[in-house]
Amino acid sequence: MESTAPDPRSSEAPHARGDGRSLGRLFADLWRETTTLVQKEAELAKADLSEKVDQAVAGIGSIAAGGAVLFAGFIVLLLCITNALAMVLPIELAPWLAPLIVGVVVMLVGYAILSHGRRELKARNLRPSRSIDSLRRDSRLVKEHLQ
Repeated sequence: MESTAPDPRSSEAPHARGDGRSLGRLFADLWRETTTLVQKEAELAKADLSEKVDQAVAGIGSIAAGGAVLFAGFIVLLLCITNALAMVLPIELAPWLAPLIVGVVVMLVGYAILSHGRRELKARNLRPSRSIDSLRRDSRLVKEHLQ
């Protein structure tokens, strides 16, 4: 009968028997895969932040549009006040009532647009959540493999 025990004179190192890779090769693979992982995470973070910047720009655009509409409403209200002051007699309500209604409606629309823009700029909406979740998963995987 032949013995299945390894030959002590064999040149094969004990750590290289498993899958044929040496310890140095395993560390080189680990380094390469870690580098690739870090590069992929950086790309994901860049894409995530780019998306958040686009969202912030859209929110700023809404705020600017809301500010312009509010300013237009303010001008209409100023016109209304001017017409109201020009009217001395209470019988003449129509010339200033119409601009008043229009000004209030325009300002309400502007306020709605402004509120929408402010909601878009909330800090929780600008957080790079996909990158954070991915880093947490990677951290858990590394911890599991090190145990």
